[in-house]
Amino acid sequence: MATDAFEEIAETFEFLDDWEDRYRHVIELGRAMPPLDEALKVPATKVTGCASQVWLVPRIEGTGPEAQFGFDGDSDAMIVKGLIAILRALYGGLSVAEVGRVDAAAEMARLGLDEHLSSQRSNGLRAMVQRVRETAALAAA
Repeated sequence: MATDAFEEIAETFEFLDDWEDRYRHVIELGRAMPPLDEALKVPATKVTGCASQVWLVPRIEGTGPEAQFGFDGDSDAMIVKGLIAILRALYGGLSVAEVGRVDAAAEMARLGLDEHLSSQRSNGLRAMVQRVRETAALAAA
């Protein structure tokens, strides 16, 4: 159930032969994201469970289960900012009801990230996915 934007990232990863190239690409994805307004970097938007500082700000258009989901985000670590960019591609434009049906672990495994992230980064990624899922579930109710 991946979005076109995520499929594009997955296709790019297929052409990158080694982990260092993939790592650099993740960082490039993060650099391409617009910075989050400092006023939005507040405790309510901060994701706990991440070794780095991470903020996710949901953007939900509409109401109920068919509302369109998206979010903005930022981190003080470039690799994490890249992971945010990948999650934005994975979830952006889905309905809030569809967000809960995405198997983020399986989709991220397609990129080979599960094998190369440190345990702290993996825990942070899970915390970000959990925040996205919880936010979408609340909006769908």
